[in-house]
Amino acid sequence: MLRIFLLFMISLVLSVSLSGQSIPTDFLSADFHKDRREAVRQMLPANTVAVFFANAERNRANDVDYRYHQDPDFYYLTGYKEPNAVLLVFSANQSDAAGIEYNEMLYVQKRDVKAEQWNGKRLGVEGARKELGFQMVFNGDEFSNIPVDFKSFDMVTFFDFKNDFRDKSGTADLFDLIKSFKIKTDYPSDYNPAKNRLYGMIKATAIENSANVAQTLGRYLSRDTSLQEDELLSGFVNAGDDGLRSEIKEKISLKLKVNNLNSNMISQIMSTLRETKTAEELVLLKKAIEISAVGQAEVMKAMHPTMSETEIQGVHEYVYKKYGAEYEGYPSIVGAGNNGCILHYIENNKTEVANDLVLMDLGAEYHGYTADVTRTIPANGKFTIEQKQIYDIVYNAQEAGIKESVVGAPFSAPGKAAFSVVAKGLIRLGIVKSKSEARTYFPHGTSHYLGLDVHDKGTYAPFKANTVITVEPGIYIPEGSDCDKKWWGIAVRIEDDILITEKGSINLSNRAPRTTEAIEAMMKQASPLDDFTLPSLD
Repeated sequence: MLRIFLLFMISLVLSVSLSGQSIPTDFLSADFHKDRREAVRQMLPANTVAVFFANAERNRANDVDYRYHQDPDFYYLTGYKEPNAVLLVFSANQSDAAGIEYNEMLYVQKRDVKAEQWNGKRLGVEGARKELGFQMVFNGDEFSNIPVDFKSFDMVTFFDFKNDFRDKSGTADLFDLIKSFKIKTDYPSDYNPAKNRLYGMIKATAIENSANVAQTLGRYLSRDTSLQEDELLSGFVNAGDDGLRSEIKEKISLKLKVNNLNSNMISQIMSTLRETKTAEELVLLKKAIEISAVGQAEVMKAMHPTMSETEIQGVHEYVYKKYGAEYEGYPSIVGAGNNGCILHYIENNKTEVANDLVLMDLGAEYHGYTADVTRTIPANGKFTIEQKQIYDIVYNAQEAGIKESVVGAPFSAPGKAAFSVVAKGLIRLGIVKSKSEARTYFPHGTSHYLGLDVHDKGTYAPFKANTVITVEPGIYIPEGSDCDKKWWGIAVRIEDDILITEKGSINLSNRAPRTTEAIEAMMKQASPLDDFTLPSLD
């Protein structure tokens, strides 16, 4: 009896303390998530169920886990932020034993007073109904007895598993949920999503077009040698006539009938939906970008040669937290001098940036949506002649790329425009002799989608309205390069987040100065951190 009373008191204290907290209220609405589930449903083939699993909890060291981050697709469709959950979306209404119709189901973590005392309140079944707007909600430990016959569907589509999750205590963690799913769907032990996708390509192609498909398949097999071991795929590629290919196609059709699993369809659907942003999403994404741009501007004010890369990173991330951003969208990059030539440099351990250029590629994540903004500035507040020459080439390349970021343009358009400017600039300065050599110093593309992921999902088709992309040209000349030593150690990247609209493109990160003149002017301004000093340590 005493144990029951103590558990009741713990639960009461938790509920009172949480209800009195002041927490953000500008998250995506339950109606947004419901609308996105309906959009998925409308894109599913007939007699299909889509199954989504929450993200895994990941271990940092020993008994310490990383702070939990929900799978972006799962969050997009549910708003649920906890681990150990499953969502099912059906293409058509289903009926339970009592005749009640439903078209979606959500399995969540069970309420647990002891666990909540240590790790915070869980929504549970009632919370998911009240706050997330679901009707058919169950505890995760009920998933092993789910009243759904997966074999009755023409297709069960899901993201295949990455095997980066652990079997924890209890019977309803992610490991157990996936185990139950595999049992109920007769998941083959040798299931291969890439192989199944290529099988589907062969099955869907008329035999008169088989030679073209074989050529396409050949490119896939050359990139993934494991696929070459499949006799059906390699046989189709190497077949000398349509008759043999027709026989192989029949064998593939029979093989695909063995199960109804498809881990490609749902990826295509989510890429299509997440490529363009709703008005509600844009509010949060714009805020994440503005926070990041302010961070860049404040660091310009605070920068001085005796700062370390880590300290610079800390100023950026302090600004993010000051505005209520929960995370960084990706590991922060602060590279001074030659470190800036390492594209994904995250050590940030140089103790003094001295008079180098400092490349700062960082982005705040606000309520799930992440920015991606890069600025490169002189630590002493003044660009040298060589630094300015390189910087201005990159700036002009970015301007050319942004100009091409319009509805209907191919996804490659910003990159082609930017590279053309960079190549001409490097030739003019005598750093390279030909356009092809310029790739040595500009080795990456300029653009990717932006949203719930820093490299967000999308179709890479011609640009659509309400798409947000990055435009980020760069020039990197590491020490020892085959050019005049005066250019060595100069690394410049300028990255902005661009909203593509029917009326043209909008630079959402323009609060962070971009030109050399504007940067130098900003760096002359006083910083609130100028008088912030800490006691020395032995």
